[in-house]
Amino acid sequence: MDAEQAHDFALKLFRTTGPVIPASSQADLLEYSLPKSGLRLKSPVGLAAGFDKNARVAAHTHKFGFGFAECGTVTPKAQTGNPKPRVFRLKEDKGVINRMGFPSDGLEKFVSNLKKAKNARVPIGANVGANKDSEDRIGDYETGIEAVYPHAQYITINISSPNTPGLRGLQDKGALEELLTRCGEAMDRAHEATETEGKGRKPAFLKVAPDLDDRTIHDIIAVVRGSGRWLSGLIVSNTTLERPDTLQSEHKSETGGLSGAPLFDLSTEVLRVFSRELKGEFDLIGAGGIASGADAYAKIRAGAHAVQLYSALVYHGPGLVAEINRDLAERLYADGFTSVEQAVGADFR
Repeated sequence: MDAEQAHDFALKLFRTTGPVIPASSQADLLEYSLPKSGLRLKSPVGLAAGFDKNARVAAHTHKFGFGFAECGTVTPKAQTGNPKPRVFRLKEDKGVINRMGFPSDGLEKFVSNLKKAKNARVPIGANVGANKDSEDRIGDYETGIEAVYPHAQYITINISSPNTPGLRGLQDKGALEELLTRCGEAMDRAHEATETEGKGRKPAFLKVAPDLDDRTIHDIIAVVRGSGRWLSGLIVSNTTLERPDTLQSEHKSETGGLSGAPLFDLSTEVLRVFSRELKGEFDLIGAGGIASGADAYAKIRAGAHAVQLYSALVYHGPGLVAEINRDLAERLYADGFTSVEQAVGADFR
């Protein structure tokens, strides 16, 4: 089946398939609150953005064992994204290359769907982005934040997709300072306009690319500690433009971002650098290449407070989430940890 057709079919199944219950005597080890954002998770294993771009199945993701789910990326105006074909399965490598380009039904439909998930059993995040033809991309992020704020449990600012020309330039120091200053002001406006008396501002995360050198990482950290102090954390990372020499698939040279198993080592190393530098100042969500309990545990030990996956579902199916939860709980128990939080950054101790 064509990759995008399979994706749409999977979204329909998510609405109808019954729950997959994590069967582990240590499952209670997985339930905890992220230290900075305060998000309460039944499991630190979440669904990454990209699967449910228009928030069509947000209310159903808990059935498969996800502890949280992130919808989007949503752009203010509807757009079709890049020409098809634009998704390629690297079967031999358990990877995926996509150049989707933020296809989106737009904020109006996204918010309508998000409202239907208001009673979801797990935290639902909204990942916001910019339209390809926007003359003020930072303005698009402001618009997105203010629209989704009343209906999402957290917000992610995605400046790391490689498939919208120039978008990753917002990771540059000067552009990032302006972005975070204006987005912080948008968060303030959204909070003031929402009936949240007695409640703090909702958590927000910045999603970064894995293709960062040490200088860029240090610049991002400096800006986050300054203009982005209102952020709860970072999501590390998005897809990569790199192509490891180990790739075997005939599609390995396709243009776009590479995800899945070939991304694991690179994304985990970048996560490790952020964790060493930030020392717990922000929540870190590790994404990229997770396909097993061992992978999730490695991200947590490298500094992730929670993890996200998506591409592995292509090769292992939605039952994978319950397997990861069971295996992760058993690994924590075997190493003497009584909570996820105790294992965060264990490799540095």
